[in-house]
Amino acid sequence: MSTAPRPIRDFMAHHFLHFNAGTVVEAARAYEAAIDRGSPMFVSMAGAMSTAQLGRSLAEMIRKGKVHAISCTGANLEEDVFNLVAHNHYTRIPNWRALSEADEVALDEGGMPRVTDTCIPEEEAMRTIEAHVIKRWQAAHAEGRRELPHRYLYDLLLSGDLKDAYQIDPRDSWMLAAAEKDLPLFVPGWEDSTLGNMFVAYADRGGYSLDCVLGGTSYLASLMEWYLGVTKGKPQGPGFFQIGGGIAGDFPICVVPAINLDLYRDEPDKSVPRWSYFCQISDATTSYGGYSGAVPNEKITWGKLGAGDPKFMIESDATIVAPLIFGWVLGW
Repeated sequence: MSTAPRPIRDFMAHHFLHFNAGTVVEAARAYEAAIDRGSPMFVSMAGAMSTAQLGRSLAEMIRKGKVHAISCTGANLEEDVFNLVAHNHYTRIPNWRALSEADEVALDEGGMPRVTDTCIPEEEAMRTIEAHVIKRWQAAHAEGRRELPHRYLYDLLLSGDLKDAYQIDPRDSWMLAAAEKDLPLFVPGWEDSTLGNMFVAYADRGGYSLDCVLGGTSYLASLMEWYLGVTKGKPQGPGFFQIGGGIAGDFPICVVPAINLDLYRDEPDKSVPRWSYFCQISDATTSYGGYSGAVPNEKITWGKLGAGDPKFMIESDATIVAPLIFGWVLGW
């Protein structure tokens, strides 16, 4: 066994003993145990994790085989690529809570849309990537191809077209790591993103039809195929590590009841195991009718999670907690 120092693990093991901190360590240990027994780990990612540069730890998790599939919002899909080529033009605003309406107008007029404390440069990021993906949408239309949204970005990243424009260490881009691994990726509601907006808005004048990009139902079909594949002949399902709430998590966790209660409703002997591990990092409070803040046990009633499997709810800031758990699993 290696005796190399592991400062993150050692610090957490010594100090994170109770309450949310204790749950963080318990969740990290259970994540590690799931990987050690050969269980795939599915990560869902909401919020603005790409703009928060989660790729600095998530990319290594992908490279080291600690993440086996990802569901993310359209914003997280594109913003990692934006950061890859335009990082030097991003503007951080430390006093973002004190901005006035006039300050926000100035940012708007300067082409600097704000994500909490970070402004993304419209020209250097969004317009730069737009030009590359429009060419790919046009080519797909001309060839009669239909692809899922992330496949166009995978193609762009693997083509090398952006290589000379990198402004961060490419090892910190989780999308580049995912493309190089051809990681299964699922992006429900992709149209709720900058590139999704552009795709629809430019369909007529861009020389392509809306048919060249597949939508959410195709992602669900792809997800069902993935889940059936990773659970075939297995007594346990994969793990589910959820960052934030919303569609990025709600969409993929439904794949189990979709298979068991719909696809195989008349053939229960073909049913698949439920997710075997669940951890959610969220600041959403448990409330009446709220999905993002629903306690994990509620998911048992919907056929998503089973009794007795490890379940964790960490009520904290995902930009703090997720890198710590990833660092633990990576042995940092």
